Amino acid sequence: MMHTTVGWHVELEFTEDDQHTRAAALVRLPDGAEVRAHGHASRHRTDANQPRVGEEIAGARALNELAMALLSKAHEEIDQASGRTSHPIHV
Repeated sequence: MMHTTVGWHVELEFTEDDQHTRAAALVRLPDGAEVRAHGHASRHRTDANQPRVGEEIAGARALNELAMALLSKAHEEIDQASGRTSHPIHV
């Protein structure tokens, strides 16, 4: 059995102000395709200003959206190749 190692590079970029953090996620796949997603976090006015926490929440939401987009892309490719409808398993 032959094993192949493949790497993907995921980029996360954040835009912040005093109340909001927005995250943009991007993964470039070996075939040249790019999948993008976004996440958002809001700070309640009574919460301490903790930019890192906002980044973690917005980043996690963007990565979650990115994961769902990758699953959809994979199932579309399965459907095209097989001529039938695949059924994604949600975790």
